[in-house]
Amino acid sequence: AGEATDNSPLAIAGVMASRSFALALVTPFTGMLADRYSRKGLMLGANIASLIVLVVVLALDLLGSLTSVYVLAVVMVAARAVFDPAEYAYLPNICDDHELLTANALASGGWSVALGLGSAIGGLTISLYGIQTALWIDTLTFVAAALVIMTLPPGGPDTTERKSATPRVVVGEIAAGWRYILSSPPLRRVVFAKGLWASGGGAQVFLLILIGMEAGFGEVATGIGILFMARGFGSGFGPVAGRPLMENSRLRPYLLGLSVGVCGLFYIAVSAVEWSEVVLILVFFSHAASGLNWVLSTTFLQERSADEWRGRVAGTDHFGITLTMGISAVVGGLIMEN
Repeated sequence: AGEATDNSPLAIAGVMASRSFALALVTPFTGMLADRYSRKGLMLGANIASLIVLVVVLALDLLGSLTSVYVLAVVMVAARAVFDPAEYAYLPNICDDHELLTANALASGGWSVALGLGSAIGGLTISLYGIQTALWIDTLTFVAAALVIMTLPPGGPDTTERKSATPRVVVGEIAAGWRYILSSPPLRRVVFAKGLWASGGGAQVFLLILIGMEAGFGEVATGIGILFMARGFGSGFGPVAGRPLMENSRLRPYLLGLSVGVCGLFYIAVSAVEWSEVVLILVFFSHAASGLNWVLSTTFLQERSADEWRGRVAGTDHFGITLTMGISAVVGGLIMEN
């Protein structure tokens, strides 16, 4: 998007927003799917679909226009929208209660290391060999993920009482999930809190791209990759280092608010310093706090949801987060454009 529009902030924000809005549009539906069909099967199918779409786009050389970039972002995200609620609902069924927090921390750490290394290696690869080569390498990650998922045990849900998937039944099950959340204060508070945090999250990630373009860390792609590496490593470090805090029953109720506040303070510091190497440290610790918040809030929702509702709780949670992140990114893009 940057190359096609002379690095227009609004165009870059538009790519991010298209991803977020695509997720928001489909996650209530895909969350319902995770309560009706094999969660392992959904995760596997989502990875295979992503692989096929990416290979087709690359093989037909469809990345030459901004429209193609938007379409690719939307299609890839639709597959991701199937994967995330299924994974979210699957994990508690293969973990004991005392293992769930550790499992979420490890999952977050794995995602963060992948983001950190992927951003750094991807940025360097794009700088040296171009976007096409980087994306062909990316296809291998979907193959690897599919092979790993195939080795996993079944993880629900119970389909013995599943009704036929008519439009009326689908809408009714989604609405029932919303009523379930609204009728449970422990669930409702966490879901709404995460959505409100994301009202600044989209602009936050969008600003990382702009900082990476202007901070002078090398080529534009390399600079963005380095900043996202700091973000990724921070997101993984926070939950692992903060695990003793999350296991403290007295501290747990206060950690969500404290971690969001710490995250915001570090970004205020980013705005007050020169965009040099010190920004990497601030971004690292900001997302360490954000990662702790994410793992703990996810664990809360999994613990407080019955298995037959977990997919829809996940879908609603992701709906609120992605909708507000998309709006936040667009607002940030408009401000920077003008």
